[in-house]
Amino acid sequence: MAYATVTADRAPSVVTRVLSALKSTRATWARNAAYKRTFNELDRLSNRELADIGIRRCDIEDIARFHVYGA
Repeated sequence: MAYATVTADRAPSVVTRVLSALKSTRATWARNAAYKRTFNELDRLSNRELADIGIRRCDIEDIARFHVYGA
């Protein structure tokens, strides 16, 4: 008689899931902080300084988002 050994993948433990959630939350906070920092740095520039680097004030939000989050 043959026996088959089935090894079921166990679901991650509660501790693993909590640590994963914390890691994800910290990464999200870091990205949000980078977005706010980038946005604020560009927003502080005068219209003349923005024109010198080829940025319109209405594009600051899009530029900050692309810089932090990518496409």
